Amino acid sequence: MKRKVDGVLLLDKPAGLTSNTALQKAKRLYRAEKAGHTGTLDPFATGLLPLCLGEATKFSQFLLEADKIYLAELRLGVRTSSGDPEGEVIETRSVRVGEMEVRQALPGFTGEIEQTPPMHSALKHAGRPLYEYARKGIEIERKSRRVTVHELELLSCSGNSCVLRVHCGKGFYVRALADDLGELLGCGAHLTALRRLAVGPFSIERAHTLDHLIELDEADRDTCLLPADILVESMPRLDLDLDSAWQILHGQAIWMPRLVVGRSYRLYAPDGRFLGVAEVDQEGKAAPKRLLAT
Repeated sequence: MKRKVDGVLLLDKPAGLTSNTALQKAKRLYRAEKAGHTGTLDPFATGLLPLCLGEATKFSQFLLEADKIYLAELRLGVRTSSGDPEGEVIETRSVRVGEMEVRQALPGFTGEIEQTPPMHSALKHAGRPLYEYARKGIEIERKSRRVTVHELELLSCSGNSCVLRVHCGKGFYVRALADDLGELLGCGAHLTALRRLAVGPFSIERAHTLDHLIELDEADRDTCLLPADILVESMPRLDLDLDSAWQILHGQAIWMPRLVVGRSYRLYAPDGRFLGVAEVDQEGKAAPKRLLAT
């Protein structure tokens, strides 16, 4: 029987599962009425997948634009149709570059750069994800877009294999990086393994595997959940009095000193309960944007 359970689960997704399959497994384990994720990982990829249960799903959007950190393994000399191990090999070339050439190429992929999204992505064209066209062999013209790479570090380079640590902003595709880097080096490349180490403020060290969760009883499993307001911890906090809390919970905007127009705030009741998120309107009032059910 399903139950009302709220919170954030930091899951260490295994290889071989889609993000949705991992989500559904966790949802069943918790017997949760509602669940959602904060951005997908490819089936071959592993690592941090924050999942939202119950009321926490209302705030999942605030992680979608968060920075991410990946550990990426590249194979030089081979290009695939998808830029990763799930695609077909479309080209092989000899590799005449080594660690020095790879290191020299990396600065060109850091900072704000232009990147063309891969065909094997969930971006929509005419209402359908690009990967559906790719599976049918249809190539759709894509516009490049500005993305940000905060840090790109070569951790190892041995033979035709390189391991990179990638700290990037929203909308960045590591498989596109592998393909673009391979083209710059002249030998081609594709992504062979990917592990997500961090999403926003969350790191893989705090994550739980499905196998570990299965071993726990329900009470212990519930202790693995983080509170919903951890998703909006970066927002400034507003502590409300009883009157202001009542107004907010009844859909009314409130005035408080030193509010910044356009900024979002996390709201708390006098007893410390998290109430939700408000955004300051043009009149300088905090208007409810996402509220917990009370």
